[in-house]
Amino acid sequence: MPTKIILDCDPGHDDAIALLLAHGNPDIELVAVTTVMGNQTLEKVTRNALSVARVAGITGVPFAAGCPRPLVRTIETGATIHGESGLDGPMLPEPVLELDERHAVDLIIDTVMTAEPGTITLVPTGALTNIAMAARKEPRIVPRVKEVVLMGGGVATGNWSATAEFNIVIDPEAAHIVFNESWPVTMIGLNLTHQALATPEVAARIAAVDTAPARFVGELLEFFGHTYREVQGFDAPPVHDPCAVAFVIDPSIMTVQRVPIDVELSGSLTLGMTVADFRAPAPDDCTTQAAVDLDTSRFWDLIVDALERIGEPAV
Repeated sequence: MPTKIILDCDPGHDDAIALLLAHGNPDIELVAVTTVMGNQTLEKVTRNALSVARVAGITGVPFAAGCPRPLVRTIETGATIHGESGLDGPMLPEPVLELDERHAVDLIIDTVMTAEPGTITLVPTGALTNIAMAARKEPRIVPRVKEVVLMGGGVATGNWSATAEFNIVIDPEAAHIVFNESWPVTMIGLNLTHQALATPEVAARIAAVDTAPARFVGELLEFFGHTYREVQGFDAPPVHDPCAVAFVIDPSIMTVQRVPIDVELSGSLTLGMTVADFRAPAPDDCTTQAAVDLDTSRFWDLIVDALERIGEPAV
């Protein structure tokens, strides 16, 4: 049976590719998409999510907008990487899906509480605000969630500061809640996602699919690659968020290590750092693990296969 996921995202170039992968892979059942501020404002990333849904031909899946700001802090966006719209580069089509009337937090709660226990996986690829709020508003979801597979953090790796990754540091209090709940958490951090580089060879494979969604991804990667070269000095852009979806599809494409992970909330140089304690074997009650190594060839095979399966959507 396909794994049922809620994709909680802030599209975002790599979020868009994650959404296409989730829609196009037969081992995933996308049961809801929720949005949260992050790469751009909530209004912009929500519109982006609906535009990507049209590109992919996604129908029959509820989309809901969530939290417009972090739990405690002022909003911080990733415009230097993702541009003014949050999805600069391609021409974004007008959305055809209408938003679910529920707040994203309520959609998450409703979906988990009405499903069989242990059947819904949460896949957050943005700030963890919606997930933390859902856990606080309805604690009964925590033991019912199969697992949380999040893109964020990193083992001794940062990008928004020397020690912290963007999704975590823009709402570290929310991240602290999520990492410290009793549900299983897999951290797909920068140390893993920086292995998922969209090299010219990868771009050529995607271009060879030669469909509208594949061309859309090519335009995403072209803009994304330019900003990553200018801002962070990458020769090829890392596509972070699809890695979380890929792990749900096939955990064997990554090496993971059980390790206690917590989030720093007060350090002047380390705010938002995901601190992984490797000093000893993980205790029996450890519920967190970190992805370490990626089979990059099989990862890109999943992306290309999903684009081929999506084909030319009618919507």
